[in-house]
Amino acid sequence: MNKFEKLMGFLEGLKMTIVGGIFLLISLILLITNTTLPIDPAWVTIVICGLPLLYLALSRLVYEHWVSSALLICIAMVASLMIGEIFAAGEVVFIMALGALLEDYTVRKSKQGLRDLINLKPQTGRLLIKENGDIVEKEIKAQEIKKEDKLRVLPGEVIPVDGIIISGDTSVDQSVMTGESLPLDKTVNDEVYAGTLNLYGAIDIISTKIGKDSSLEKLIRMVKEADEKQAPTQRIADKWATWLVPVALAIAIVTYILTWNIERAVTILVVFCPCALILATPTAIMAAIGQATKHGVLIKSGEALEKMGNVNSIAFDKTGTLTYGNLEVSDIIPLKENISKKILLKYVTISEVKSEHPIGKAIVKYSKNESINYTQPEEFKMIPGKGVSAVYNNKKILSGTIKFMEENNITINSESIEKLDLLRNEGKASIVVSYDNELVGIIGLSDVLRETAPYVVNTLINDLDTDVELLTGDNHKAANYFASKVGITNIYSELLPENKVEIIEQLKCDKKTVCMVGDGINDAPALKTADVSVAMGGMGSDIAIDAADIALLGDDIENLTYLKKLSNATLFTIHLSITISMIINAVAIVCSVLGLLDPISGALVHNIGSCAVVMLAASLYDRDFSDYAHKSKDNITIKKPITN
Repeated sequence: MNKFEKLMGFLEGLKMTIVGGIFLLISLILLITNTTLPIDPAWVTIVICGLPLLYLALSRLVYEHWVSSALLICIAMVASLMIGEIFAAGEVVFIMALGALLEDYTVRKSKQGLRDLINLKPQTGRLLIKENGDIVEKEIKAQEIKKEDKLRVLPGEVIPVDGIIISGDTSVDQSVMTGESLPLDKTVNDEVYAGTLNLYGAIDIISTKIGKDSSLEKLIRMVKEADEKQAPTQRIADKWATWLVPVALAIAIVTYILTWNIERAVTILVVFCPCALILATPTAIMAAIGQATKHGVLIKSGEALEKMGNVNSIAFDKTGTLTYGNLEVSDIIPLKENISKKILLKYVTISEVKSEHPIGKAIVKYSKNESINYTQPEEFKMIPGKGVSAVYNNKKILSGTIKFMEENNITINSESIEKLDLLRNEGKASIVVSYDNELVGIIGLSDVLRETAPYVVNTLINDLDTDVELLTGDNHKAANYFASKVGITNIYSELLPENKVEIIEQLKCDKKTVCMVGDGINDAPALKTADVSVAMGGMGSDIAIDAADIALLGDDIENLTYLKKLSNATLFTIHLSITISMIINAVAIVCSVLGLLDPISGALVHNIGSCAVVMLAASLYDRDFSDYAHKSKDNITIKKPITN
């Protein structure tokens, strides 16, 4: 950026615009009191607000071949100066500068999310090499890892590259990639991804994808590319300026030829200035953003609010969005007649009380809430990727997978298999429990559906005429189960980040304006790709929140229906403001042609439209949309889901 561009940026900043407004006000006072000074104070306004505007208009015209509203304002400014109407020239450029400031204020976007995503990249890895016939570990930089290198990953470490497990069992938290709420058990020949967290067991892997080919690098690249693909949106006034400029010039020239009155021609150019158009969008958007903030909805840009009003398809992530993202015990199934639910809970809690696994923690938390009387085990051992073993009253308790039970010679009968299949069909996690070498029960755990999720989906579909899709990394059964609970019929499951992006792009190709709602790091590329994006601000990751255009700060998904209604109302207000201002301008043009207005009175009269726009925008701030935030949730019809 050269010194001249820096100067222009300084002049169009908030402080200098305020200075320009002060000098314009002084000029108006002098005009009203019929007081003269050697130099009209409005000249200061023209320099401060007019020079950046002139530079902008000429740059767009010469380099971009873009006829913008700035050009029409500059023509009016120059014409006013030519006939000595200094105040009129200062007034039109100040209104333009003020409108630009208001709009720019609402479109600032944070880049912190992308920086945080890049920080997830592992920095080092443990390379396995042979030294004197022994296998030893050597710590190297992640970028030095080559394809087919053998690496060791210890519990609590981030996996440095995509690879295949060649030794060891573990559980991996790969929510960064898939958004799945549960850690996944991994064993030999299972695939692991860069950036995911190895939770419990030490594993050896052979690298399969490194550098730019790794899953995490692809995730980062998708966010960057999606951000770069976002085309800048022209202001409404700039879109209209394409035909406003030639029409204004034509009317002014024809009027001058017919009347030979230069003042009438200049007045036409002044009243033709799209000041109300310039103010219509930013004032309505700022009022709506203020209203949304009161309801715990953070809208980062005016463009996002405008697009939300046009949205006709909303894609939901599941975990942490439609659900709370927290595991809770959902089923307690004793398999022996002499074992009650309380006794089964006691046994499994004793076995899991020392476990660091999310399933174990959820069971212990549930037992505490149910006031189950349990003690510490006499012995405890965790077998990564399989389960836990504990000793109580000299009896062994096992909790874990079917495979874990079979390895310990615990018989699993057909009745137990049927119950486990039923839990899987409902998208639930399950663990099998044995006591003293006998199978005694099954514990089912599930992510908890938000109570308001069915109401939100029903309102979007039936009241706000919006399509709804479910995009999740969870398996088909879990996705179907939760979709059936909320009434979503279009389901896409077992998705990686790139799959979500592909589906969003396909929806956009189908001429839909798409909103993506998510909370995880894995949602960031899809959030960036969608026309407008919403993140859950309470439980959501910082990266998802920064990638999104809008955040629900209280994690209240019910506010999504409020947001959609507010956005619709904002668009309506903008269009109404434009219509009113154009009518006022049309009347002013006729009066100018007839000689009923001069440049100064024309500048003041056409600002009636600007005042009307501001008043309409202000009405948005206190308008009541509470019926969409707190409507009754009874009598909701749930449709049968369709899996894609």
